[in-house]
Amino acid sequence: MSHDVIRKARVLIVDDEPSNVRLLERILELNGRPVVRSTTDSRETLSLVVEFEPDIILLDLHMPHLDGFGVMELLKTAISPDAYLPILVLTADITAETKRRAFLAGAKDFVTKPLDHSEVVLRMKNLLENRFLHLELQDQNKLLEQQVRVRTSQLEQTLHQLRNTQDAVIKQERLRALGMMAGGIAHDFNNALTMMLGYGELLLPYFQLNGPEKERSYLAHMIAAADDARHIVARLREFYRPAGSEDVRAPVDLNAVVEQAIALTTPRWKGSSQAAGVQIKVVSDLREVPVIAGSAAELREMLTNFIFNSVDAMPSGGTISVATRMVGELVCISITDTGAGMTAEERARCLEPFFTTKGERGTGLGLAVVYGIVQRHSGSIDVISEKDRGTTFSVTFPVTATTAVPAPEQPEQVGEALRVLVADDQEIICELIAEYLRTDGHEVTLAFDGNIAIEKFRAGAFDLVVTDQSMPGINGTQLAVLVKAERQDMPVILLTGFGDEMQANGRSPEGVDLVVSKPVSHADLRRAVARAIAARPSQAA
Repeated sequence: MSHDVIRKARVLIVDDEPSNVRLLERILELNGRPVVRSTTDSRETLSLVVEFEPDIILLDLHMPHLDGFGVMELLKTAISPDAYLPILVLTADITAETKRRAFLAGAKDFVTKPLDHSEVVLRMKNLLENRFLHLELQDQNKLLEQQVRVRTSQLEQTLHQLRNTQDAVIKQERLRALGMMAGGIAHDFNNALTMMLGYGELLLPYFQLNGPEKERSYLAHMIAAADDARHIVARLREFYRPAGSEDVRAPVDLNAVVEQAIALTTPRWKGSSQAAGVQIKVVSDLREVPVIAGSAAELREMLTNFIFNSVDAMPSGGTISVATRMVGELVCISITDTGAGMTAEERARCLEPFFTTKGERGTGLGLAVVYGIVQRHSGSIDVISEKDRGTTFSVTFPVTATTAVPAPEQPEQVGEALRVLVADDQEIICELIAEYLRTDGHEVTLAFDGNIAIEKFRAGAFDLVVTDQSMPGINGTQLAVLVKAERQDMPVILLTGFGDEMQANGRSPEGVDLVVSKPVSHADLRRAVARAIAARPSQAA
């Protein structure tokens, strides 16, 4: 066993007596034949240690030029404190003071001269075992440190991914909460706009015939403002509306959409800018990409928003670059400007609803609408921007084959007089809907809550039921179920400020044949009545 330990060792002998060196070499030759280097000049010790890298040093103490104590002190400057390089001192001086000095200098053990072969071998064996155990421990520590580094790197990467996921979830939850809030706001606005738009439309024919020109223009402006407000409320919904089954997805050539968007926005980035003394240039790099499934109108709106944002970010002029390319199996469209750019905080929040860097000039809905459009197309947005270094929006879409489903032609008006039951707890809206219907020649019965409505339905004869959703007691969908229980073939139209959300789900509530969003115009209601009557089961049979 001693031979095995000594055999794999590298031994350095330092002794000024050649006879002692030869004796030690003979002892080692008979006990394992390790790799041996020797010197009789102690001044060579340091260079030999650096070159030879021994596992043990057999060192004489009393030598000319540089004694063993000096050698050990010199080695301390060259050997790391963490390294374990055992020094076995060979000396005839066995006084306590000599041993004390030698141990303090770095000696690990002693062999007294004249040398005893067995003692030399046993003491070397003990020191070498400690040496090799120390080296093995160092290797294990290095391996452990490497594993810790790898694991730490993995944990840091996981933590980074977790934070990114957390940020995405927080953003999604924030959008969802804002969407719910926006939905509630839209519902209340829609009810108010229904009255503004409805009664304005009812007054317009009279004023066109009898009203002074100034009053006619006032009314026309009121109706136009109400209609604009209706579109603003619709945009409020767009940033959180999910894709619904009513969304027709057709093959879209993105390059064609880009060219159309550039052409449509030319008056803004070219005409208006030049009039203000600013030079803005739009360049495109459109490569061959496959078609994607989507809505060309929504994608044009997305690009229009991006281009307008870039124009706003370049008050002193600059260049907007629009490019299409393939990124892996995804179609990518990027919009880059040379404008003001964004800070890290602005970049992180730029897609949030109502967040804007434009002050009073911005609504904070443009990019939020874009986010909704991209989400509905199963795409993703990446934003790269630095302050005063411009901005790049990169949008990727999956390549999916689809065919457009043509919408069936819908009748515009009913050619017969109908008996209609109208239910709405807001009397003024109930009267408005009734007036719309009476103007088209229909007979109308009013009910100002769901309980009264079902009583009147059971007591009368009707061709159609038009009901609001939010009513005390029995709401609109509950009324529809009760009506269908009485007459399965009775058409039911549901009017609600949450109509867009219901339509986005892809199906009407139980008992409801048609959902119409508020605010409803006269033309909207006329088309809805025609569709509901045309789809009556009795006619379909």
